[in-house]
Amino acid sequence: MAEKFDVEQRWPELFAQLDETQRHAVVQSLASAWHEGWVPNREDVENLTDRARGAIDAAEYRRRAHAAARRHAAVAGR
Repeated sequence: MAEKFDVEQRWPELFAQLDETQRHAVVQSLASAWHEGWVPNREDVENLTDRARGAIDAAEYRRRAHAAARRHAAVAGR
């Protein structure tokens, strides 16, 4: 696990269009995953911020998440 949880500092442009409530919800969700061992990456953060601000719907969020999982599994040789 990374030593520091710094998603807002790493990708501030992804948080710029979120209101305070949306930003807080996204950060809390990502922090929870980080505490469980998830390593922050731009794609996951972008997908969640897109969903939070309404740029994509739940179906598109799931499609993106499944596509990312398939790519990661292929790279890992699973």
